[in-house]
Amino acid sequence: MNIKDIIEEKLSEVILNVYQLKEINLEVQENKTEYEGDFTIVTFPLVKQLKKNPESIGIELGESLTAQTDVFESFNVVKGFLNVKVKNQFFVDQLRSVTDGFSKIEKKDATVMVEYSSPNTNKPLHLGHIRNNLLGFSVAQILKEAGYDVIKSQIINDRGIHICKSMLAWEKFGNGETPETTHTKGDKFVGNYYVEFDKNYKKEIAELVEKGIGEDEAKKEAPLMKEAQKMLLDWENGDEKVRSLWNEMNSWVYKGFNETYKRLGVDFDQVQYESNTYILGKDLIQEGLEKGILYQKEDGSVWCDLTDEGLDQKLLLRSDGTSVYMTQDLGTAVERFKQNDIQKLIYTVGNEQDYHFQVLFKILKKLGYAWADQLFHLSYGMVELPEGKMKSREGTVVDADDLMQEMYATAKSKAQELGKLEHLSDEDKETSYETVGLGALKYFMLKVDPKKKMLFNPADSIDFNGNTGPFIQYTYARIQSLLTKAMYAQKEVANVELNQSEKELIMQLANYKTVVARAAETLSPALVANYLYDLVKSYNSFYQNNPIMIQEDENVKQTRLNLSDLTAQTIKKSLGLLGIGTVNRM
Repeated sequence: MNIKDIIEEKLSEVILNVYQLKEINLEVQENKTEYEGDFTIVTFPLVKQLKKNPESIGIELGESLTAQTDVFESFNVVKGFLNVKVKNQFFVDQLRSVTDGFSKIEKKDATVMVEYSSPNTNKPLHLGHIRNNLLGFSVAQILKEAGYDVIKSQIINDRGIHICKSMLAWEKFGNGETPETTHTKGDKFVGNYYVEFDKNYKKEIAELVEKGIGEDEAKKEAPLMKEAQKMLLDWENGDEKVRSLWNEMNSWVYKGFNETYKRLGVDFDQVQYESNTYILGKDLIQEGLEKGILYQKEDGSVWCDLTDEGLDQKLLLRSDGTSVYMTQDLGTAVERFKQNDIQKLIYTVGNEQDYHFQVLFKILKKLGYAWADQLFHLSYGMVELPEGKMKSREGTVVDADDLMQEMYATAKSKAQELGKLEHLSDEDKETSYETVGLGALKYFMLKVDPKKKMLFNPADSIDFNGNTGPFIQYTYARIQSLLTKAMYAQKEVANVELNQSEKELIMQLANYKTVVARAAETLSPALVANYLYDLVKSYNSFYQNNPIMIQEDENVKQTRLNLSDLTAQTIKKSLGLLGIGTVNRM
């Protein structure tokens, strides 16, 4: 419970005692006026019920709060607004409480699985995958901090027509080259052939259109597409040659993915493969047919009718017996609940798939799985660049590896320009450039509410001032320098008289666990990011207005060092929830 919550609880108790009114929640605000007091209480909602004027209500409440609780010292009423001053001892006790309870986590008896990344093995990870990975990983970290057991998972889309396109293009145009012979990262190598397929496929479509065939028909009749579809059928039938090529090309991709994940700082507890789960999905379809939940059309395709749910009819098996994404997702969900004792499953997937997940959850519910109510789609907005949207088929994506390298280079350039990090060894400099560059990327991505579409400009994210990762990392480094210079050792919090900026900082520090709980409930790392920015602003104001090293009163000096240390711990832990590292010296 943070300080404001405690104030509101005490206020509710007094309102019940004095007026016998239950469930009356008066607005409590931090006092930003020139009048004395730490908090302002808005009394107007009581006017109608008590048939009294706001000023007399304010005086009655103020007298009761100071008389009936050990929290409030004095009050004043201005035009019906009740300003209350909280006892100094209350803030001192809160600082002790926050310090003692900082590392304690109240465990919850629940396990949550968070799925994120879930790439296709036909192309490297791009900017959109970066937001996905950072969001999913951060949500997992926040849930852990809130007391849940967490399983981080991904499902790799390692089969399907898109995979066959890359395979077929390599067969036709690759001349036996490999990532090793071309000195190309494995996922990029395979992705190049996906682009190559699309280029040649479009060429075939254009040739057919020139012969008088309609464009839609040309797309179906193009030889490359027909060959890719045959390859998919051969794969599902276990063709040895196709399976061998599939295994080899996927191994190239996985090696490349792992390099990207390592640099991005994300990991997984479980990895599933659609090539293993799509068969289970088919079994579910058969079970649904037998129960009359699903139906089969004359061409042999299988569908689920969700029109009574306000949705549509959904294809689950094609007429040739091959599965679709929905088939695989059904199988994967069932497998996860069968293999793990989980109480909730969160899918981190972009908002263009909102309808897909509505349908998935409804079908599982129809098939009789009670846990379908515990499925949640963490839908997020797309990432755009100043230049516009990305298109993977055309090879115009912003590659994740290239972007991370750009962030490192920008951080290095900016640090050298500003003269920061010059005192470090060359090795420490390189580590710091990487930490600051990727910290800038992660913070910029995560400070935006997940539901919102975002515009990412790398240059704007690396700024040592403002609401950025480097600004927060710099504040942490400044505190570390202070603590080192002071040869700080934590001591018991003394009973000192606190000033306004010290009280404000204590209130911010006391908010940490409330913010984490809200972020876990709403699955929004943006709450942690923006709390962090507010905390850093509050600390910098405190630091500028309160001498520490030259403070003669040893108890005051120690209290301010304790506040600085607790702030640094909170910054580090909060950054960790966002997957961001710290730099000890800047």
